[in-house]
Amino acid sequence: MISLLKNRATVRQYSDKNISEQLLIDLLETSFRSSNTGNMQVYSVVVTRDEEMKKQLAPCHFNQPMIVQAPIVLTFCADFNRFTKWCEYNKAIPGYDNFLSFITATIDATIVAQTFAIAAESKGLGICYLGTTNYFAEKISSILHLPRFVVPITTITVGYPASIPNQTDRLPTRSLVHYEQYTDYTEDAIRNMYAEKENLPEMKQFVLDNKKETLAQVFTDVRYTKSNNETFSAMLLSFLQKQGFRV
Repeated sequence: MISLLKNRATVRQYSDKNISEQLLIDLLETSFRSSNTGNMQVYSVVVTRDEEMKKQLAPCHFNQPMIVQAPIVLTFCADFNRFTKWCEYNKAIPGYDNFLSFITATIDATIVAQTFAIAAESKGLGICYLGTTNYFAEKISSILHLPRFVVPITTITVGYPASIPNQTDRLPTRSLVHYEQYTDYTEDAIRNMYAEKENLPEMKQFVLDNKKETLAQVFTDVRYTKSNNETFSAMLLSFLQKQGFRV
């Protein structure tokens, strides 16, 4: 299993081979054994196989091709709707319309999504995690008819790989681990940790293609800009309130 995880790569192109319903259910049941807060299981998963539904979801993920090309798209949601109703139907007064509860459900949904990804890859499937779900949470919610206290958190496309892609780079382990207490980074340490990434031929080309001076500028000026982050943050916070969470 460790070897499988160390050698994994994100799959964005899938073959035409179908994923059986039994395999999907088995993978979901496996992921639902994940650790979660208080055994409340405050998450839900929306399975999308229908081609028209995928086409509706695609613009919410900047029309990345794998949304319509993958046989299955899974939207993992923070969900306090089900648990709140269970409390109300059993003479209990729920108090989950707050930011802490949203974070709790978000963590649980994310753990389930990662467990699903590992289980799927162990069966020869490939997955692609999409970080775009938070950008258009309200639109996704409308398409999927998500009720109060349910918020889409992350999306995974899954299918049999058309080919095995190369692994993307990762920072050295020493860059990410702190022992006993957090040790802040000096400029020399930062430069050393990012040197390998910055010197990869594809990253140098990335900088040239975007007409920037450094790789960091590609992230701050092109990929994840301050204005976009602030806009999408405001949209998400507004949507959380619409869904019943006080933030």
